[in-house]
Amino acid sequence: MGVLKTRKNKQFNYSPRYFDDKGEGNPYKIGSKFDQYRKTIDSPGGIVTRFKSAWSEFQDKSDRQSSRTIMIIVALFVVLFLFIIDFDLSIFFAN
Repeated sequence: MGVLKTRKNKQFNYSPRYFDDKGEGNPYKIGSKFDQYRKTIDSPGGIVTRFKSAWSEFQDKSDRQSSRTIMIIVALFVVLFLFIIDFDLSIFFAN
């Protein structure tokens, strides 16, 4: 009656809903749609290596316009912050 027999596990044939039938990639990996354009994703090494690769990605020639825009926005926020806290800017200018 199966007293000494071990029970067999059930097997299911599962396939993810949104996985292409070509078999490309890992269906269980969750990633951004911009991951294929970034160099810093899954980079091996320590924090110094990751920082260097992020810095080289930041200095990439193709992103020059967006980097310039970000720097202008940051500069405007700094000036706005200094204006709000009533910082005296006259110390930077000669009489």
